[in-house]
Amino acid sequence: MSSLFRTKSVEQSIRDTEEPETALKKSLSALDLTVFGVGVIIGTGIFVLTGKIAKETAGPSVAIAFVVAGLVCALAALCYAEFASTVPVAGSAYTFSYASLGEFPAWIIGWDLILELALGCAVVAVGWSGYMRSLLDTAGLHLPQWLSGTHNGDFGFDLLAALLVVALTLVLVAGMKLSSRVTGIVVAVKVTVVLIVVIVGAFFITGSHYDPFVPPSQEVEGGGGIHAPLIQLMTGFTPANFGVMGIFTAAAVVFFAFIGFDIVATAAEETHNPQRDVPRGILGSLFICTLLYVAVSIVVTGMQKYTELSTDAPLADAFKSVGHPFWAGLISFGAAVGLTSVSMILLLGQTRVFFAMSRDGLLPRAFSRVHPRFGTPYRSTLLLGGVVALLAGFTSIDELAELVNIGTLFAFVVVALGVILLRRSRPDLPRAFRTPLVPLVPIVSVLASFWLMLNLPAETWLRFAVWMLLGVLVYFVYGRTHSRLGRGTQAGEN
Repeated sequence: MSSLFRTKSVEQSIRDTEEPETALKKSLSALDLTVFGVGVIIGTGIFVLTGKIAKETAGPSVAIAFVVAGLVCALAALCYAEFASTVPVAGSAYTFSYASLGEFPAWIIGWDLILELALGCAVVAVGWSGYMRSLLDTAGLHLPQWLSGTHNGDFGFDLLAALLVVALTLVLVAGMKLSSRVTGIVVAVKVTVVLIVVIVGAFFITGSHYDPFVPPSQEVEGGGGIHAPLIQLMTGFTPANFGVMGIFTAAAVVFFAFIGFDIVATAAEETHNPQRDVPRGILGSLFICTLLYVAVSIVVTGMQKYTELSTDAPLADAFKSVGHPFWAGLISFGAAVGLTSVSMILLLGQTRVFFAMSRDGLLPRAFSRVHPRFGTPYRSTLLLGGVVALLAGFTSIDELAELVNIGTLFAFVVVALGVILLRRSRPDLPRAFRTPLVPLVPIVSVLASFWLMLNLPAETWLRFAVWMLLGVLVYFVYGRTHSRLGRGTQAGEN
């Protein structure tokens, strides 16, 4: 039983990064990491979620909901920053768990991250495909229905979504520096579009649209059974829209607009100075995105009354409502471009977690080989890129998107607990960044993340449990017997 919780020392994890066949190339700076963070966070959340939540849940006070969600993420970010600067190894929460909680918990979190990032990449690729089909239709080019994905029970293949994933896979194989340059260009376009929304939109704000800033509370109607939030089934508590409680209900939803900052930690091993640059990249990208989210939500609810906002393309439609279709078109273009970087960085994070698990022997070691020229884990990248391309092409996964959310929150809980345990078991470790007020900050992070998990539907919990049970089976059939730590074959122990 004790073998399930055997830990891999921080020193051993770092030594493994020096093995020639599995050593990733170091090419990233703090700026690259911040760009990655901004690139993955700013996506559908800012272009779609802002209007939807303002109209249905919080009104103009959605700006406060973004601040609340940003604070919850900041708690988790402080824990990630300590681990990433102490254990600058690919794998993010998986690697951190291996050093603090043990092999089996590490496997579980790694298995969880593989699902989270695969589904996240596929969902975003399908969303990008929808934007591109819209732009093609405007240009008079129409894809046949059977190449436009599965919709309303009609089977099809989403060609554009699959092609996007294939193209991004090849970019990731070609090297991290190329990936960061592509991301840099995309992020520049997307941030420019967001700033245009804020600056130009500010001239069309009508003060009366903010009245009331916090609309009167409304109890949520209906919604029982497996589709109801787990907290509702457990306690009978019914969430409220609008009012003060509506702000917190909204925060539970807009939290998912921040998903992705933790992926910065997966690139720690490929960073020149991870002890200094990874905390800067994580916290810097989160701070920038929170400011942009708050600014956009204030502007869009000032341009158009929250009750009239579109739930499909709120930013673009807000400009149409004030008679400026040119800016609306530019925003739609920016949204399509922006989703490209989100897909790529989610795929990047997934391949690094898979690579780290493979290097430890918990998955086949063949996938931990790096390309002799590019220094990237090309085998795992090609494998996962192919799987995600098929997933995006053949599957209608709107209902599975919430698995991305529960997977991320589960990772937040594990990392926060890991900080407390590693502080106790290895107080001697040099920590370039230290989470303040331990154990208070990690405990609050655990409670905040778990509260948001309870607000997810029971159906999502059920699907998550099925995936976790499958992961347990794979671990006992393969991972436990092939673990390099269990066999004593880690570098330096031969």
